[in-house]
Amino acid sequence: MKSRYAIDSINASIIKLPVMQQSQIHLRSRRISAGQLRAFEAVARHLNFRAASEELALTQSAVSRQIQGLEEEVGVSLFLRHTRAVELTGAGAQLLRVVLPSLERIDSAVRQIRQSAGRKSVAISTWASFASMWLIPRLEAFQRGHPDIDIRIDATDIPVDLDTADVDLALRYSVPANVPKHAQRLFGEKLTPVISPWLLKSGPPLQKPQDLAQFALVEAGDAHHSQYMEWLSWPRWFDAQRIARFEPKRWLYFNYAHQIAQAALTGQGVALSRTPLIAESLASGDLVEPFPQLRMASPLACWLIVGPRNAARPEVLAFCNWLKDQAAQTRKAIGEVTDPQQ
Repeated sequence: MKSRYAIDSINASIIKLPVMQQSQIHLRSRRISAGQLRAFEAVARHLNFRAASEELALTQSAVSRQIQGLEEEVGVSLFLRHTRAVELTGAGAQLLRVVLPSLERIDSAVRQIRQSAGRKSVAISTWASFASMWLIPRLEAFQRGHPDIDIRIDATDIPVDLDTADVDLALRYSVPANVPKHAQRLFGEKLTPVISPWLLKSGPPLQKPQDLAQFALVEAGDAHHSQYMEWLSWPRWFDAQRIARFEPKRWLYFNYAHQIAQAALTGQGVALSRTPLIAESLASGDLVEPFPQLRMASPLACWLIVGPRNAARPEVLAFCNWLKDQAAQTRKAIGEVTDPQQ
């Protein structure tokens, strides 16, 4: 039979172990502070403590303490610290997948609360070239009719989730198969060579497509990176016109459509451009279309996608109706007679 001393010793060891475990469990079951999650998301996005601290208006040591505190609460390392770089661990990547949409939802909710109590506004996500070449030049007309509505444009080529993102609607450039069912087609496009009038007068003769060999040809630098973007390339245009491919005087490649148009406007070469984006320049005579009968149809189009959370807001409805009116004018300018919903 065990002595009372032995039994007491066993009981003491049993009691001590749960107390330590309870302390550890208590530490790791506390709710994570919002400040720690903000710091974590900023560092994960920049992969840089200094950049995150500048964005959050905190000292770098304060951000570092936030991350250390979060790692202590979670119980594992979230970042690998290298000499000149930071890298997410597997656990960090797992946490980021949850934190990012959660913070976006919080920001969106706060924004909607502020909107209901303050000024009306519409936030639009679109790609940079479309914003600079089509949307922004027309915005002044909308502002005249709706001076009480603020406009915010987020120019990005990365698609956004309108269920969680801090935007009301998106304008996207895509083929029909890659947009949601509720997307509204605004207009399609055709590709056509354009040139500045002074280069046309001062340069070599440009009377037939083969004469393009005497000029620098401008096109999208990423046109050959995907099946659909290849439609923006000169080789595709040559094939569509059944013209033997040739090497021009030189090539100029740019990442964005507005850079391509700017190169043509400044006489640096002949650009293969999208008709909706250069319709105004053609109408004003700033650009000339040497072969208007040789336009090439593209499978890509501009689409309006409205976030379901904001579709019924009066200011969003007003902006969408204005967009559709502007799109109708563009369809007329480029000679598109197809019903945009077909």
